[in-house]
Amino acid sequence: MALKVGVFGGAFDPPHLAHQALAEAALTQIGLDVLHIVPTGQAWHKARTLSDAAHRLAMCRLAFGDLAQGVTRLVFDEREIRRAGPSYTIDTLRELRTEYPGAEFFLVLGQDQAEALTSWSDWQAVVALALICHADRDWEGRAQSFAPPPELARRYRKLQMPLMHHSATGVRAEVAANPEIPPDLRSLVSPAVASYIETHHLYQTT
Repeated sequence: MALKVGVFGGAFDPPHLAHQALAEAALTQIGLDVLHIVPTGQAWHKARTLSDAAHRLAMCRLAFGDLAQGVTRLVFDEREIRRAGPSYTIDTLRELRTEYPGAEFFLVLGQDQAEALTSWSDWQAVVALALICHADRDWEGRAQSFAPPPELARRYRKLQMPLMHHSATGVRAEVAANPEIPPDLRSLVSPAVASYIETHHLYQTT
């Protein structure tokens, strides 16, 4: 049996409860042997400056650290935050292919990223190297579904998880809009991540 290697990348600024649920769905429904959590380095597609990579990596460890199950190994992968220049998923997948020869790769994406995948650098090679695993997102109380182009459908797999409206943009806005850390922050991120945001004064305007 080929080793099943999951790759879950993103800005994780911050990692929120929907990120955790998506990672857990991938672990349980695919039966991954290894899951690499890969914080983005220099995001080519984002106009804003990301929070310091050390903070985002620390929050990933807090958010995802308890998710490893059974034989699954969780790797907090720093390659993109250490890599010079923009971060491209295809570079990460090619590096991992040399590290795990003969493995099957599963790229775990949020629904918004799955929709945008065909705008990525060398996206055809991404789809050739990894099965794309995604889930529906909540949109005003109903599923915001995504269907891949028919010619690519065999390379996509939908993960089943509760509909969630969480977004990192929403978390940052909620914190920025409140002079004090809002009490409902723990309904958006894990208690450990909420405490980290408060301790390090992240996303606050003052």
